[in-house]
Amino acid sequence: MTKVTIYKTKAGEYRKFTCDGHAAYADYGQDIVCAAVSALVINTVNSLEEVTKEPIQAEADEKAGRISCSFLRQPLYETSVALMDSLVLGLSRIEAQYGKKHCKLTFKEV
Repeated sequence: MTKVTIYKTKAGEYRKFTCDGHAAYADYGQDIVCAAVSALVINTVNSLEEVTKEPIQAEADEKAGRISCSFLRQPLYETSVALMDSLVLGLSRIEAQYGKKHCKLTFKEV
């Protein structure tokens, strides 16, 4: 299962997110859930860096299936918030369509 955790303040400000594991929806190379989650997450990280120029710290471990992204300034740029909202929307739709057995989205207050 791919677990995505979004860390937000009590006021709803994004602080970081992590993505861990493999979806196990299908065999390696055929897993559309894993591919969809990966595409959303990687595109969000790339867009935060290159489009919005948001100061972030991103780390990835391909073998472990882990990506983390921390925001280095607050508040986030408005465009960065929109990207994060879009990531949450996409992930929640994947979770709804394919089930929490393959993609689980959680929120933690920090």
